Amino acid sequence: MNITLLNLPPLVTVDGSGLVAEIEAYLATLPAPVRVQVPYISPLGSTVQTWNAGYPLPHVTLLDRLTRRPARQIPVTASDHLRLVSRYITAAGWMQGAMWDSAGRVCLLGAQAAVLVHGYGTPTTVQTARVQLMEILHATGRPVCSPDEFNDRPTTRQADIHHLLDRAAARALSLGL
Repeated sequence: MNITLLNLPPLVTVDGSGLVAEIEAYLATLPAPVRVQVPYISPLGSTVQTWNAGYPLPHVTLLDRLTRRPARQIPVTASDHLRLVSRYITAAGWMQGAMWDSAGRVCLLGAQAAVLVHGYGTPTTVQTARVQLMEILHATGRPVCSPDEFNDRPTTRQADIHHLLDRAAARALSLGL
């Protein structure tokens, strides 16, 4: 009677370490080009980030408190301002026909004002950003008197606003603004 020994996989423990060891051993035998590094994706999902994530929060100093003035503005470029506006619209919601509503939704101008009021940039930054918006609108064959007119057109969608902000931010970045 011939008994052949089967090549069985190692015993899988409750924590799965046997299986992990087997997978690691297999991956170690693969040639280097096959083992492509990919970004880690958490199985638990992602976290919701605030619209101003990555930018410092304005903080009130002792001198600001003594003189009863608001915190100093965080300096941002026109490109950063336009990206923050897009993120703010995503977080708050977009609307047409008014700067904001009771639900917190904002139009393009309302979002620019909100970003400024939250302490990011200066009125000059906002004006430079609006000029970039106008340049993109005119360059793409949409002659309007202001970006707000484009925002309030019945054919404009929220995606159009985000696309406009993205193109204007790219243009401002390429010009060093």
